[in-house]
Amino acid sequence: MNNTISDGGKPQPVFSNLNAIAVLVGIVIGIGIFRLPPIVASNAGSELEFIAFWVAGGLISLIGALCYAELAAAYPDAGGEYHFLSRSFGSSVGFLFSWGRMTVIQTGSIALAGFILGDYASRLLDLGSYSSSIYAAVTVVGLTGLNLWGTNPSKKTQNLVTSTIVIVLLLAAVAGISQGASAEVATSTPGAGSERAIGAAMIFVLLTYGGWNEASYLSGELKNVKQNMVKVLALGIGIITLIYVLVNYAYLHVLGLEGLRNAEAVGADLTSSILGSEGVFLLSFVVIIAALSTANATIITGARTNYALGRDFSLLKFLGVWSPRHNTPVNALLVQGGIALLLVVLGSVTEDSVSTMVDYTAPVFWFFLMLTGISLFVFRFRNHEKELPYSVPLYPVTPILFILTCIYMLYSSLMFTGIGALLGVGILLVGVPVLIWARK
Repeated sequence: MNNTISDGGKPQPVFSNLNAIAVLVGIVIGIGIFRLPPIVASNAGSELEFIAFWVAGGLISLIGALCYAELAAAYPDAGGEYHFLSRSFGSSVGFLFSWGRMTVIQTGSIALAGFILGDYASRLLDLGSYSSSIYAAVTVVGLTGLNLWGTNPSKKTQNLVTSTIVIVLLLAAVAGISQGASAEVATSTPGAGSERAIGAAMIFVLLTYGGWNEASYLSGELKNVKQNMVKVLALGIGIITLIYVLVNYAYLHVLGLEGLRNAEAVGADLTSSILGSEGVFLLSFVVIIAALSTANATIITGARTNYALGRDFSLLKFLGVWSPRHNTPVNALLVQGGIALLLVVLGSVTEDSVSTMVDYTAPVFWFFLMLTGISLFVFRFRNHEKELPYSVPLYPVTPILFILTCIYMLYSSLMFTGIGALLGVGILLVGVPVLIWARK
């Protein structure tokens, strides 16, 4: 391994707080809220427990965000978690994280967003037996092209789609709550309230909240990062939690817990109850916008890790090219898009492409999130006399709670998911011989 700076430019502070919040909210609020609440409801013993899951998801995300705010404010870098892990545990861990993010976490999330977009786009125009996969591939190619055009057009697009989806979700929540309440009485679900049920529910709740950590990848491009990162994370997660609780309360109010458990397309059921059968077509457009928002924001942040990997490892130095003209990591975007397209092909031959992508990404995601939480203690130990721009409140309780949550979610993602999880772990382990090769 040789540390090298191979790029022709470097990241510039072009993201305002509003831009960064738009990316954060855009990654998190998207496809999950239209598909995953019925699964969560199936593992809830009551309506109160169902809502409590979503509140808990927001609190857990906020705890993690406060830890990330300290790391990002003290060590801002376009590499985000890669930068934190490399500085705390060494370049080998940083390499494996970037490898897992490039081949599993981000690319799997991009493919997941593409497949869900494809499912709803196919309701408007079916392209045949592989319709969803075709739409997913077009999404990956189109949004990668947008980001190659430059950071400025991609962030403007992100602001537009994020604003649209937030407004639509708030309007849907208000309209749903204003409707007459469901008269259904929920029946008990076998296993609801058990450890397995709670673990399974929180996998999908925190998947729906997933992506708040992506703001750390903008720390190298956020204006006045040492003061603004905690504002971006706290405000972004506050907005997300409010929207999720309102929307899920609207689901309960209109459908009831039992109706929610049995809903195949919960967003369509809610929209249909408000606007009639025509609302299903409107929902398809809304989900397409949400998927575009999630995929574009994930592409923006994912490419930054690939750039940092190429910047630091000579074997992959072609990834560390930053275009000064477009202020974007060109080769990192191309490689990320290519891997995402391969995962689209993989998903197209599985029985349930969406579940496969969820299983594929979850264990690797929670493992490295846990290590990032531990890195905060490493930095505190090494630099105990250093004055921090921002300190996580209630230290060490806050980061300990976050790490314990990550451990539990790692356990759940291995015990309560399918074979896709083992495939994701296997792809991560392939990074070990690649690391050995890089060192040689």
